[in-house]
Amino acid sequence: MFRIAAPLILALAVAAPLQAETRVPTSQAEIALGFAPLVKQAAPAVVNIYAKRIVQARQNPFSNDPFFQNFFRDFGETRPKVQNSLGSGVILSADGYVVSNFHVVGGATDIRVVLKDRREFAAEVVLADKDSDLAILKLQDAPDMPYLPLRNSDEVEVGELALAIGNPFGIGQTVSSGIVSGLARSGTATGAARGYFLQTDAAINPGNSGGALIDVNGALIGVNTSILTRSGGSNGVGFAIPANLVAQFVAQAREGFGRFQRPWAGITGQAIDNDIAESLGLDRPGGVLISGLHEKSPFRLAGIRPGDVILGVEAQEVNTPQEMIFRMSVAGLGAEVAVRYYRGGEVSEAGVAMQLPPDSPARLTKMLGDGSPLPGLKMSRVNPAVASELGLSLEAEGVVVEDSGPYGGRVGLRRGDILLAINGQEVATPDSVEALLQNSARRVSMDVLRGLQRVQIRFRL
Repeated sequence: MFRIAAPLILALAVAAPLQAETRVPTSQAEIALGFAPLVKQAAPAVVNIYAKRIVQARQNPFSNDPFFQNFFRDFGETRPKVQNSLGSGVILSADGYVVSNFHVVGGATDIRVVLKDRREFAAEVVLADKDSDLAILKLQDAPDMPYLPLRNSDEVEVGELALAIGNPFGIGQTVSSGIVSGLARSGTATGAARGYFLQTDAAINPGNSGGALIDVNGALIGVNTSILTRSGGSNGVGFAIPANLVAQFVAQAREGFGRFQRPWAGITGQAIDNDIAESLGLDRPGGVLISGLHEKSPFRLAGIRPGDVILGVEAQEVNTPQEMIFRMSVAGLGAEVAVRYYRGGEVSEAGVAMQLPPDSPARLTKMLGDGSPLPGLKMSRVNPAVASELGLSLEAEGVVVEDSGPYGGRVGLRRGDILLAINGQEVATPDSVEALLQNSARRVSMDVLRGLQRVQIRFRL
């Protein structure tokens, strides 16, 4: 299991504060000076990123026809097509670790990073996570690089001055100024990212994604990721992923992980509104109401039960499930966090271990071979680790489809489907799926659980 000691986490997450006073300019001379010295200091560490990826595009002669395009969406052959993307990134270390957004570099086959001084380097993604919309790149053959220190983003306050640096619309490095206009934004940002964000009114536009949001001391407080807009341009509502989460990504990238590892909660819960707060005896809405816990959940092992309300993690309030997961991710694997919870009119505290979901019982992963009726079908037995990877419910059990394969996809199987029965006979293990298919007659009937819906798939061999 990957573990990071608490002192190391603190060292990674919190940059040593610069001895500079944060204050409003007090003279005309200070106002005239503006942000020029700050930009000169920070801009060399903000880079432009050019990424290419190969996608399978369907050659459809009806794609531009206003009438027939809706009838022939899946018509035509699929052919590889080069897709280009443009974004920004921030150098975080002298040895060339760079942070950007997943939607900028995810799946890229060729990445070029261009510095402000026009130097250009090849880069590769060493750690990526679609849910957080973050990716860590490593520059190849890079000398001693300029970089930005990370600030403890929990210390950021609404009203602080902030600068956004990036490459909007591909016109070149640009700086926009504003303030931090909100904290703990969850469920409001757009794009692939989910979780917890800083909000700023500094102008963020397409191409700014992955760029830096810095404070008046030149420290990185967030990575710009998305905006709320109706026109496609900035309306002054932009979101940045906090620096404390970025620090955990860098730490795991240095440990050699290719996919970000989150601590496992093993719970289901919901935000609390006024009605729920009143029914529970809370004086105001706040916290996360626990509705279910897996039997192996570290919260259950710490004594927390369904019906309890999680109020805070490590002295930080949490008001949505996304905020709680963010706080756990920032704490890091191997740590033990103090969780405050409310039960029966009293507030208590418990120590909860930050750990990966258990990979037991054994997943028994199996892929059907060429001699099978559904070659390429990949299945596993559901356990907490498998359920976490595929986004299944805590109650999920049985055999789940990890990859439908070329033929399974044609008959209607999807990733995440749980196989219940084949021709009326219950599916027990991945091995039993192969045996039941081999013993089938020409017609096959499969009972599948897809989310909360039971689906029957029928096909001929």
